[in-house]
Amino acid sequence: MKLSDFVGELSLEVKTCKEGLEREITGVYVSDLLSDVMANSRAGDIWITLQTHLNIVAVAGMKNLAGIIIVGGRKLPEDTRQKAEAEKIPIMTTPLPAFEAAGRMYQKLKQQE
Repeated sequence: MKLSDFVGELSLEVKTCKEGLEREITGVYVSDLLSDVMANSRAGDIWITLQTHLNIVAVAGMKNLAGIIIVGGRKLPEDTRQKAEAEKIPIMTTPLPAFEAAGRMYQKLKQQE
């Protein structure tokens, strides 16, 4: 599935790299610990987190993640937005909590199997 398939499903607001919405998602990784994401996520995963600082962009780029979904209605700082645009990392926000966002993504991905 593509990132764009989840925009309406999760009430996502696309904050950066709209052209990246055509990326294929191969999995979902949910964590707020950068070291955990670095150690365990896989290329093509969409990362669900509540973190908003600059380092999320570095981790997503290093792991070749499909993008980042920031949950809980948190605001994206301008420096993080600018860095994500420069690195071509799609970042989206949702008012949903992480549990619900992950659950909805899981259901939608399972329907595709």
